[in-house]
Amino acid sequence: MLEEHLLLELALYTVCGFVAQMIDGMLGMGYGVSATTLLLSFGVSPAVASASVHTAEVVTSGFSGYAHWRAGNVIVSYARRLLIPGVIGGCLGAYVLTSVPGGAMKPFIAAYLLIMGLIILAKAWRRSVHVGSAKHLLPLGLAGGFFDAVGGGGWGPIVVGTLLARGNEPRTTIGSVNFAEFFVTLATATTFILTIGISGWLPIAGLALGGAIASPIAARMTGRIPARPLMIAVGVLVILLSVRTILLAM
Repeated sequence: MLEEHLLLELALYTVCGFVAQMIDGMLGMGYGVSATTLLLSFGVSPAVASASVHTAEVVTSGFSGYAHWRAGNVIVSYARRLLIPGVIGGCLGAYVLTSVPGGAMKPFIAAYLLIMGLIILAKAWRRSVHVGSAKHLLPLGLAGGFFDAVGGGGWGPIVVGTLLARGNEPRTTIGSVNFAEFFVTLATATTFILTIGISGWLPIAGLALGGAIASPIAARMTGRIPARPLMIAVGVLVILLSVRTILLAM
């Protein structure tokens, strides 16, 4: 009976990881919020859910980044410019979170993302998109990594949302940001482990397994979806996540 119960739990966490990674892999954002929300609905405590998602995301973001690279969605030079400041911001944010509650910052981040989501929807109706310049990637990566660690999520919405709002081409933007995300997540998770530790191997294993299965599927689907519907989907997702965060903070 105990083994059957553990297998059932593992299956639920695997489904959770699969769904969350499909959202993140296709839209470049939403893994943390999606996975945490699903885990909490399964009765997992907030502390265990947060630690599990951050740790499992190291595996899922690695598979996702590799899958996007294989699918031709990654501009390596572009991702490299985001990677280093993102790692610095993630480590700093994880360290700050041990002494400063990140919940107080969430409404401000959500308000910014809400504006970005509206801009993305407006941009979606323009026919022309471009690869985008590499300007402002350093401060953007730094902010994305920091707020992702402090707020429990936000690398995708902040970085992808901002770049798409500037008119960058969705497929390569999502692929490049996902590629850089692995290194940012690894640095952030390592900082969390060294400071507050983690607990609960079952959610981590399930999330990682489900995410690993979904990563190549999501990467392939990203490359086949036209730019306009993809940008609309990203814009709607950013707005929904932002409104949800604002309502929870009230």
